[in-house]
Amino acid sequence: MSAKYSFVVPIYNEEQTIEELYRRLKAVIDRLDSAAEVIFVDDGSSDRSLLLLRHLRDRDRRICYLSFGRNFGHQIAVTAGLNFARGQVAIVLDADLQDPPELIPDLIAKWQQGYQVVYAQRRSRGQENWFKRCSAYLFYRLLRKLADVDIPSDTGDFCLLDRRCIDALDAMPERNRYIRGLRAWVGFQQTAIEFDRDPRFAGEVKYSFRKSFALALNGIVAFSSVPLRLSTYLGSIAAAIAIGMAILVIYWRIFYPDSPLTGFAIIMSCSFFLGAVQLICIGILGEYIGRIYEEVKGRPLYTLSEVAGFEANREKTTGDGTEN
Repeated sequence: MSAKYSFVVPIYNEEQTIEELYRRLKAVIDRLDSAAEVIFVDDGSSDRSLLLLRHLRDRDRRICYLSFGRNFGHQIAVTAGLNFARGQVAIVLDADLQDPPELIPDLIAKWQQGYQVVYAQRRSRGQENWFKRCSAYLFYRLLRKLADVDIPSDTGDFCLLDRRCIDALDAMPERNRYIRGLRAWVGFQQTAIEFDRDPRFAGEVKYSFRKSFALALNGIVAFSSVPLRLSTYLGSIAAAIAIGMAILVIYWRIFYPDSPLTGFAIIMSCSFFLGAVQLICIGILGEYIGRIYEEVKGRPLYTLSEVAGFEANREKTTGDGTEN
C-alpha cells in the first residue's frame, strides 16, 4: 500500500474507545484526497484491545497494528508508530478521543500551505480537575523558561509531522523520549492550531499523577541543564548560610554565653539544612546520571510480539532503527 497519510494511535487498555475511534477516524479518512493507513500501537494492553485491533484489520485493510511484548510507555508507542509510518505525513493522536479526529483536515490544510510541523494547541481542557489544569499550566511555562529550545505551551502529542520531520525523529537514538520536545528540537516550519480538548470518551485516565510527573521531569531533564546549575546555586547558598551561622554562633558564644541560640538545637537545625541541600543536589545529579546509564546500555526501544499490515517492511522488529 502506498499511503500519503499515516495515522499513529497509541493504545493501552482502550477496548471501550476503539470502535468509536475507528468510526470517527474512518469518516475523516474517507474524505481525504489520497490513500491513508492507520497504525495502532498496542502498548502491552491487558484487556481486549489487541483482539479488537485484529477484527478491525480484517474489516479494513488500511488498518495496521503493532503489539509490544510488554508495556513500554506512551512515548515509546508513538516512536514505534513513527518508525513504521510510510506516508508523506504522519498524524499522531491519542485513542481516548480527547484529540478530536475532526480537527485533522485543518492540520492537513496547514501542511499543504507549506508547514512541516502542525501541532494542536489546547485552548481549554474539558472536564479536567483544577489540580490537573493548574499543574499543567505551571509545568508548560516552567519548561518553556528552562528548555534550550522553544517548546510551545499547552501542546500534547496531537500533531502532524512531515516526512522530513519523521525521518529526523526516527534517526534519534535516545531512550528517554519526550516527543513534543524532540518535535520542537528538529525545527522546520511549525505552526499551531488551537482547539478545545474534549473529555475522555470512555474508560479510565491512563496518565496518573505519577506518570505525568515522570513525563514532566523527563521533559525538563532532557531539554535543560538548568537543574544542574541549580544544584551549584543551592550549594553556594548553603555554604554562605553556614558561614553566616558560624559567625553568629561565635558572636553569641562570646557576648551572650547563656543564650539558647548557642545550644544543640541550632547546630542540629544547620546540620539538617545542609543535609537536605546535599540530598537535593545528589538527586538532581542522579536524574542525569540515570539517563546516561539508560543510553549507554544500548537496548532496543521496544520489542514486538505481533505485527500486521507491514508486509513490505517486516524487518523492522526491534525498535533500534536497524534492520535484521
